[in-house]
Amino acid sequence: MEVFKQQQWHLIVLIPMLIFLYNFPFLYSETTTGSLWNISTISWGYIAVSVPIIHQVYVLLAWRLELYHKSISKTFGSNGFNMYKIGFAILIILRPISLIILAISNQNTFQLNSYVTIILMLLLALPSAYLFYSVKKYFGIDRAFGEDHFNVNKYKNQSLIKKGIFKYTNNGMYVYGFLALYIPGLFWHSKAALLIALFNHAYIWVHYYFTELPDIKKIYSN
Repeated sequence: MEVFKQQQWHLIVLIPMLIFLYNFPFLYSETTTGSLWNISTISWGYIAVSVPIIHQVYVLLAWRLELYHKSISKTFGSNGFNMYKIGFAILIILRPISLIILAISNQNTFQLNSYVTIILMLLLALPSAYLFYSVKKYFGIDRAFGEDHFNVNKYKNQSLIKKGIFKYTNNGMYVYGFLALYIPGLFWHSKAALLIALFNHAYIWVHYYFTELPDIKKIYSN
């Protein structure tokens, strides 16, 4: 079935990642210390891991059902893409929010000089900010959401964007955009938040190779 094309590889990569995260506290117990609002850090960690999984499965199903069957457009008509964007926006916002909450719950589990912390946060924030500027100015917010899956004819003959940050990489959103997710862990000195930020950053490449790249080959066949 086209909707689940290459998703066996998605599971083959995701399962070991989750096993690693589950066993990580046995090596570094600091990643489970602390609590917030009487909820343990480990519970917030489960939530912070679940959000990117739910997000990427949501995008997978929406993109593939629309690309191959026009399911969303048939259900919601001309509002289909906007309905999808609402879900996408909620889930993408929950990624940093869940990491901020986790970082506060698990704060001060490592020590780092305040000046070094500020420098590192700036080094992470600047390319992320340039990425979002480049997306808005050159790439287009709707295209970043995945509008090409909803309107193949509009995009199928377009070429790769080579302006802004995209002059330096074709995958600016995944290389640089996810750097911002490390900032909560640095700001609150949280090992758990840094670990789950790393999971977010690694897991988005699973989405790229096994969902987005096959779809790119389908949409931009020329």
